Amino acid sequence: MELEMASMAAAIGVSIPVLRFLLCFVATIPASFFWRLVPGTLAKHLYAGLSGAALSYLSFGLSSNLHFLIPMAVGYASMLLCRRYCGTLTFFAGFGYLIGCHVYYMSGHAWKEGGIDATGALMVLTLKVISCTINYSDGLLREEGLREAQTKNRLLHCPSIIEYFGYCLCCGSHFAGPVYEMKDYLDWTEKKGIWARSKDRPSPSPYLATLRALIQAAICMAIYLYFVPQYPLSRFNEPIYYEWGFWKRLHYQYMSGFTARWKYYFIWSISEASIIISGLGFSGWSDSSPPKPQWERAKNVDILGVELATSAVQLPLVWNIQVSTWLRYYVYERLIQKGKKPGFLQLLATQTVSAIWHGLYPGYIIFFVQSALMIAGSRVIYRWQQAVSPNNAIFRKMLTFINFAYTLLVLNYSCIGFQVLSMKETLASYQSVYFVGTIVPVVLIILGYIIKPARSVRPKAQKSQ
Repeated sequence: MELEMASMAAAIGVSIPVLRFLLCFVATIPASFFWRLVPGTLAKHLYAGLSGAALSYLSFGLSSNLHFLIPMAVGYASMLLCRRYCGTLTFFAGFGYLIGCHVYYMSGHAWKEGGIDATGALMVLTLKVISCTINYSDGLLREEGLREAQTKNRLLHCPSIIEYFGYCLCCGSHFAGPVYEMKDYLDWTEKKGIWARSKDRPSPSPYLATLRALIQAAICMAIYLYFVPQYPLSRFNEPIYYEWGFWKRLHYQYMSGFTARWKYYFIWSISEASIIISGLGFSGWSDSSPPKPQWERAKNVDILGVELATSAVQLPLVWNIQVSTWLRYYVYERLIQKGKKPGFLQLLATQTVSAIWHGLYPGYIIFFVQSALMIAGSRVIYRWQQAVSPNNAIFRKMLTFINFAYTLLVLNYSCIGFQVLSMKETLASYQSVYFVGTIVPVVLIILGYIIKPARSVRPKAQKSQ
């Protein structure tokens, strides 16, 4: 068996642990399909949790489930013993334990060198546990004054230990996400809400959407395997890179970031297929005639939305979508004081939490600080664009193109830090293009304070949106 695994791993150019993970990860699709055949609510919860634990064991070993058990136990104990503060306690305890695992396993270096460990799955699980406890704590609050997401996701009653177990490890969905809410998991399992069956509301078929996600995954992997030998990360440490001119180095940074993204597109396409075929990814029916099932709950990335983004502000809405939604609900919005508008500090705090979640590597932290600068600079261009009269269509389109080019430049410049991780390599790659991706956003932010365009007049109906 080991010889077969070794030969298969060598054939596709990965290590045996990575191959084992990929096989278990793909196995989440049939595991999710068989969930549909399990009779009874209790049995479904047990199957969801046990199948997830089994896949974790086969992929990472027994230690993975022991690691998962700690934040799960802390979260559930806090809900039982200290409901009012269970969300806050679990947030800091969960992130503290995750950081400890990142440091102990040095997971960033392992991933960079083609290895794998359970910390990636622990990252997803930590977010799920935290959101569950926060929503249970929100159940004590009066509905008046709550944000829409709080009202929708809050839990009035503590989930049972079996429900909690099934939610946390559901069919291996903790491997790569997407992150989803306990309320949605319970409604899906119990066939309530949008999952309720009736003559007027038949159960949506997931098979065509699953096939589309699998085809997308195959295309993404093919593109990644085609480009990755041409744009290796090691080139940033080779003398030949520094012998190139400015434009060629900038182009290589773009292609390096472009290539790396297809690996994530592949992973998220597989996880999307898994969540869709289970039925949990269903998000409602379209308004078209006839209505078509929508699967937005399973979607973690909009590939064209990322590659053709006309503003950096759009990126959190199209990249790692469910984690971005989690950060908005449980960090960004909760830092906004009532009656005040969010500012750069809320954005920076949210990006900092995202950086810590990924791991305490300088490259991650630099990337997410860069992201905050990138979004703030893009907002300045957008404000200038909105101030231009609609009659001046050419100038508005010019500003739209400038924002697109700016986003393309700064995103691919910034993401080098996310890939190389170390402070030395990150700063060396930035310096090789004269810190252009840092200077441009800072200049735009400063200009935004100097050049303040008059607010465009919008109709009342538009203002209320």
